Amino acid sequence: MSLSVDISCALGGFTLHAAFEAPDGVTVLFGRSGSGKTSVVKAIAGLLAPDEGRIVLNERVLFDGANKVKLPVHRRRLGYVFQDSRLFPHLTVRDNLCYAARVSGRGSPSPGHVGELLGISHLLDRRTHALSGGEAQRVAIGRALLSEPDMLLMDEPLASLDGPRKAEILPYLETLRRETGISILYVTHNMAEVARLATHIVLIDDGLVIRSGAPDEVLTDPEVVRLLGIRDAGAVLSARVAAPPEDGLSTLSISGGRLFLPAVDAPVGAALRVRILAQDVILSRARPEGLSALNILPVRVLAVRRGEGPGVIVQLLAGDDRLLARITRRSADALGIAAGTECYAVMKSVAVSQTDIAVGLQSGI
Repeated sequence: MSLSVDISCALGGFTLHAAFEAPDGVTVLFGRSGSGKTSVVKAIAGLLAPDEGRIVLNERVLFDGANKVKLPVHRRRLGYVFQDSRLFPHLTVRDNLCYAARVSGRGSPSPGHVGELLGISHLLDRRTHALSGGEAQRVAIGRALLSEPDMLLMDEPLASLDGPRKAEILPYLETLRRETGISILYVTHNMAEVARLATHIVLIDDGLVIRSGAPDEVLTDPEVVRLLGIRDAGAVLSARVAAPPEDGLSTLSISGGRLFLPAVDAPVGAALRVRILAQDVILSRARPEGLSALNILPVRVLAVRRGEGPGVIVQLLAGDDRLLARITRRSADALGIAAGTECYAVMKSVAVSQTDIAVGLQSGI
């Protein structure tokens, strides 16, 4: 399944011009609030008419301005999950789940597998007003799935949830992607969600797509740090569990060596994605001794980006993986940090939280 978008549309204070390809997997539209992300999704769904352009899903033309093609919403075969669940309050969870299947005529009228997949089987006979925010969003996702869409459109589905509810629902989204194989276009401005879910990233700013590609390439590009936000800048690494947990730590294998992180609930050999923030990486020209930090990786400097302030973003190569380090300009000068410099990246094990680790996914998949 693939999605091709090339559209233009006047939107109030700016003109949206979005051109990108979304391959199989989870394509994340990332950008600041007001950058045009939701407008792109609405145009794909048929809820907003572009002024010109073309939208093609798996060789089916959904919109073609030049040839006057505009498929109505119900014929686009898309499942739409909004920021709020938009469940029918007068129906039970079961009836909400089956509604889309009945309307589309394509899906299964039974919520059995979807209920198990999203952990909502025990809620089927409840009214929706009795659900928590996380439960309601899982029901909304299930309802979209039961219509058997060609693609899921998810417009900031976790934006209305607090931290614990987001942590509750993220593993279900990871499971959804692994077990259904359905392609997803996922909108967010939350970098943790990008790192956990994305297999492809499209960066959008002021109505323009400024970069797209694999997470390990896009997230570690020093030139896009401005859009990502300096505090959220970091890398997503592919890893595998190398040994069972010991002393509360798991040993992970990456292309550049070993990482010791808080214990992960996954068997030896399991694939993981690990998010490492640039602000949690320090650099040393010689291999340091006598440190409490357990993670010390030999790296080579690929690029250095100096901003107007005191900070410097350093792009590093560790094995086949890219890392980012955020250090001061003074430290970079004192250490002679420049492209080609060989040094060591040092990271504390406890700096990586469980929310920065995704089980069953790798950054390049």
